[in-house]
Amino acid sequence: MIQGLALLAAQAPPLLPVYLVVGAILVLFLLVFLLILWVYGSIWFQAYMSNARISILELIGMSFRQVNARVIVQAKIMAMQAGIGGDPVTGITTRRLEALYLAGGNVPNVIRALIAAHRADLDLNFDRAAAIDLAGRDVLDAVQTSVNPKVIDCPDPAKSRQAYLSAIAKNGVELKVRARVTVRTNLKRLIGGATEDTIVARVGEGIITSIGSAETHLEVMEHPDKISKAVLERGLDAQTAFEIVSIDIAHIEVGQNIGARLQADQAEANMRVARANAEERRALALAREQQMKAEVARNRALVVLAEAEVPLAMAAAFRAGNLEGARRLASA
Repeated sequence: MIQGLALLAAQAPPLLPVYLVVGAILVLFLLVFLLILWVYGSIWFQAYMSNARISILELIGMSFRQVNARVIVQAKIMAMQAGIGGDPVTGITTRRLEALYLAGGNVPNVIRALIAAHRADLDLNFDRAAAIDLAGRDVLDAVQTSVNPKVIDCPDPAKSRQAYLSAIAKNGVELKVRARVTVRTNLKRLIGGATEDTIVARVGEGIITSIGSAETHLEVMEHPDKISKAVLERGLDAQTAFEIVSIDIAHIEVGQNIGARLQADQAEANMRVARANAEERRALALAREQQMKAEVARNRALVVLAEAEVPLAMAAAFRAGNLEGARRLASA
């Protein structure tokens, strides 16, 4: 029995190559593990200690998908530390963060906006914040404007050459007005809503209309708050990305008396028309005078022609022996 086992052992191939292959595989796995640990170890440990729940395999997959893993991890850590990372309403998952990054969104800005909205108790979830960011709007600035309203000058000196709005009351006096509009961002209408330029244009139109409906400029200067109330009642923030908080008249001054100037211009125009009509009548009279003079000259010519026929008639009577008739004709 012992001799048979020894014979089989002598006939079996050596196990050294098998050990070498297994050892090489183990060394390769160890090198790969060390490489992964070297590349992703620190960021994975940071996520693990922050309870961000991102695995090593997810980090490796981000590299294959050309996603900046550090940006995703830092965003997830910010969300978890702020207490919104595990909220099912906001839905801040690693896949959604990657999708937003691959779509060209600003992932850290969206997370900061969500944190600010959560602190201010605003109704904003991840889907809406991502949509606002992908639409080209600054979602963080929108949230900050919702918390801290911003002031818009009307007219805006940076976009318009005019420093004041010019409006004319019913008595013809010009008023130059500058207003300040306080607005708050409406997150629900931010996508597809009109921008600040629309607010400025509508407010300017409302101010001009309100001043134009006033009887006198003194009425407007005595109660400028009536302009603000009238403009606010028009609902100028409809279909815009903002909600108007207040409209304040910052400056108002009297300009030119446009009505008096228009009346003077009208009187000057009427005088010119009267002068033109008088000149026309004078020209007609002169033409009529010349016409009458020509008529007198024509009548005189006819008289001369008639007088020239008298001697001819007398000569004809003399030849005819009817001298008595010629004398009578001459005496006549």
